[in-house]
Amino acid sequence: MTSSQPRLAPSIPDGQTVPDLLPVGTPIDLDNCAREPIHIPGSIQPRGVLAVVREPDFEVRQVSANVAEVLGRSVADVVGRPLSVLMGAEQASRVEQAAATFGDLSQRNPLECDIDVNGQSRAFDAILHRGPGGVLLVEIEIAYGERPFSFPNTYQAVRSSVEELNRADSLAELYAIAARAVRDLTGFDRVMVYRYDQDYNGEVVAECKREDLNSFLGLHYPSTDIPAQARALYEKNWLRLIDDVDYTPAPLVPAMDPDSGAPLDLTHATLRSVSPIHIEYLQNMGVHASMSISLLRHGRLWGLIACHHYAGPHLPPFGTRAAAEFLGSTLSLRLVDRFEGDQLHKRLSAQAVLAKLTAAALDDGEPLSAALLGAPDLLDLVPADGVVVDIAGDYRTHGSVPPQQIVSAVATWARGAGDEIASTDCLAHELPELNLDRQLAAGALALNLPDGQCAIWFRREVLRSVDWGGDPHNKTIVRGEGDEVRLSPRKSFDRWREVVRLRSDPWTLSETESAESLRRHLVEALYRRTRGALRVAERVQRSLLPESIPALPDWHLSAHYEPAAGDNVGGDWYDAFELRDGRLVVLIGDVAGHGITAAGTMAQLRNALRALLFAGATPADALAQLNDFCLHMMPGAFATVVAARVDLSSGYVEAACAGHLKPYLTNAAPSATQAPIRLSPPIGIKGVRYEPSAFTVEPGHGLVLYSDGLVERRGESIDDGLDRLAQTLGRANTAPASWIWTEMASGNIDDDVTVVALRRP
Repeated sequence: MTSSQPRLAPSIPDGQTVPDLLPVGTPIDLDNCAREPIHIPGSIQPRGVLAVVREPDFEVRQVSANVAEVLGRSVADVVGRPLSVLMGAEQASRVEQAAATFGDLSQRNPLECDIDVNGQSRAFDAILHRGPGGVLLVEIEIAYGERPFSFPNTYQAVRSSVEELNRADSLAELYAIAARAVRDLTGFDRVMVYRYDQDYNGEVVAECKREDLNSFLGLHYPSTDIPAQARALYEKNWLRLIDDVDYTPAPLVPAMDPDSGAPLDLTHATLRSVSPIHIEYLQNMGVHASMSISLLRHGRLWGLIACHHYAGPHLPPFGTRAAAEFLGSTLSLRLVDRFEGDQLHKRLSAQAVLAKLTAAALDDGEPLSAALLGAPDLLDLVPADGVVVDIAGDYRTHGSVPPQQIVSAVATWARGAGDEIASTDCLAHELPELNLDRQLAAGALALNLPDGQCAIWFRREVLRSVDWGGDPHNKTIVRGEGDEVRLSPRKSFDRWREVVRLRSDPWTLSETESAESLRRHLVEALYRRTRGALRVAERVQRSLLPESIPALPDWHLSAHYEPAAGDNVGGDWYDAFELRDGRLVVLIGDVAGHGITAAGTMAQLRNALRALLFAGATPADALAQLNDFCLHMMPGAFATVVAARVDLSSGYVEAACAGHLKPYLTNAAPSATQAPIRLSPPIGIKGVRYEPSAFTVEPGHGLVLYSDGLVERRGESIDDGLDRLAQTLGRANTAPASWIWTEMASGNIDDDVTVVALRRP
């Protein structure tokens, strides 16, 4: 339903139409008006005649059925004949010359014409538009008002008003000047300026009216008062006039374009007929004539100047309408200038705070959370009642914030939004299952940071009353028509007050822009700090790897460690040392996680296991004691380990495996086989027993231990990787650990890799 009090949503891009438009001629009610093809109504308002001609022969292809009433010609005499039959040879020649000379015909409109009507010369305004498909629309409207019409006349009519607009110091003053100027110019009973919010609900922000009319100033009109296709037309055709809401539409003859067989697109036609639902809407308001002028910001609808007339039909002349449109364009420019000036001031203030926060974040000696809540803090950047920062496990708050479990739920919602930032002024709508304290968390603005980290601003509920032009929740009336029931526009437009609850102040564009800028700086700071932590972790990890491994007189022992790509330091480790009785201990392990935490856990487990085995514990007993140590001293740690103790004289191996991949035995066979080791659960699990295993490495055979990074690949199962390793080892059972790494890598290693190879010649 189109109206002069719409709420607008994002418009339809040029060249696109509303999906699933109804066929022309479909009866319209509120159930389907959002799909009404209002750009192809098939008829016009009868204050003029519309002719559709083809260039270059200027033959009339279609004409409005009221051509006899307005110009004294019959449809049959005009359709299929030259334009001169409709207008006379001299006037048709002027139209043809204008069409050939001007690319933008709007700069030439109107073309003043004197046309013979039933033997009398009458003045008309010819308004020219080029439509899609190569047609020229010629609208011939009865001329009213001062003539000749010219741009200087237009400018003189609004010159003083433009000067007032340029002197205005505030938005309210701009609105008031525009409303008064348009009413003085056009003579409508009521002229209003509508402003739209981010959801395109309309508010009357200025009004100039007849003294006896009740005021609409301050009233709101809901978004549902205008469908998407009407918004698209408002952005393309800046002025729309209905001089008499009780008009009888004049259909086009023939109804369809003879060449294309399609209805005519009347988007830019000033005479375009309007939706019957819109007419009914205006009639319910007591309006007899209406005009609206679009207010645009960067080509998008920002608001409207809406004009209503109650005394009867009202037809401002074309020159007056052009002057009013000029005023609307001037107001649009001043509004954009004022808005962007205010935005610039807010951005400069925010950038000053952001610069100080960014400088504080450069101090790696201070936790990032503390830097953000220093002086200035995040509440200076984005005003709110409280803020939470959860970075690198450091959870801090400032101001009034909800309990931590509520914060966690809001953080989960924000991550699920799929954007770098998420915001709402009604958390109760987004998270209805939570028992939210409205004085702590009615609205939230969240920064989603890497690895589940976040910063979240909270605002409390702000009760506000909104005066609507009629109950916005009761949008329709039901009208019986025979056996059918039709949904029609509401009839009540009385002031209706609604108290808005459960909402905070909305997050403004400048505030979300500041939050986005802060997020970019925080991601850079986190990356820089993570790089430093990774370098520390790498140094810790490399310091824990053996500087050398035993050189054995009768066996070959080799090891190779390769860190993961992308500085993703993991928890791999290996060890090899001889006991006092001459037996060899070989270990390989992998701690869950990455970075400095994994490296620290690895250090403790590696040293504890080395001590247990050196003291004489069997591999199975050593793993059992290591698990007890881990559960008591490092709860939450998790690791896999293979421990083997080898008698170098006999090749007898005692081994135990805590959740790790089984080693391989190599020989001269084409494919290596897994060592006969019983698998037990990983380190870090309560109530488990570690099974001992034993086997012998025969002369000419070998034992290869490895971490999962050697065989895991994205997009394939680990069994494929194990088969590939078995075949690789079968090709060269005497190869050192570095050769095994090289053969298996293939440039596809995503995790760190450790290989230990022991061979008995």
